[in-house]
Amino acid sequence: MVEEQKDQPIDLKKQLEAEKKHSEDYLTRLKYLQADFENLKKRYDRQTEETKNYCTERLVIQLLDVQDELEMALKNAQSADSAQMLIEGVQMTLKKLRKVLEQEGVSPIECEAGKVFNPSRHNAVAATERDDVEACVVTEEVRKGYIMKEKVIRPSIVKVAVKSSKSQKEKEKNE
Repeated sequence: MVEEQKDQPIDLKKQLEAEKKHSEDYLTRLKYLQADFENLKKRYDRQTEETKNYCTERLVIQLLDVQDELEMALKNAQSADSAQMLIEGVQMTLKKLRKVLEQEGVSPIECEAGKVFNPSRHNAVAATERDDVEACVVTEEVRKGYIMKEKVIRPSIVKVAVKSSKSQKEKEKNE
């Protein structure tokens, strides 16, 4: 029995040493994994920043073509002293710009006089009272609005016509 007790501390010491070695191995692995994670995070942050900085590059290149055409139209109109050449050059350039915007998923908001006012697509800047309208309707588009894919990126600025307050008061009296 005495010999068994003597062997037991030696076995415990060996087990303790083995466990210390395992824990050191795990700690080393953990440190390597942490370093790998930090490197991955830094690389991801760099790539994200680079993507942010250059995500519009394709669009800018297309817009530079539009700028070149505007400059060329202006130069040709000045040298020929012709307003008609300038008008034609600007029309061609506007057509190209619309094509670039269309390729990016940008389209104008359809805004016709007489259509019902839609607050999610229109921004009213003036209102006139009229008896011949039942609801708030668009009377004039002041500035075009645009949608990019499904999102309104700039609402149309419009003037609207609303039901006359006199007509509404008379209606309320009759009821």
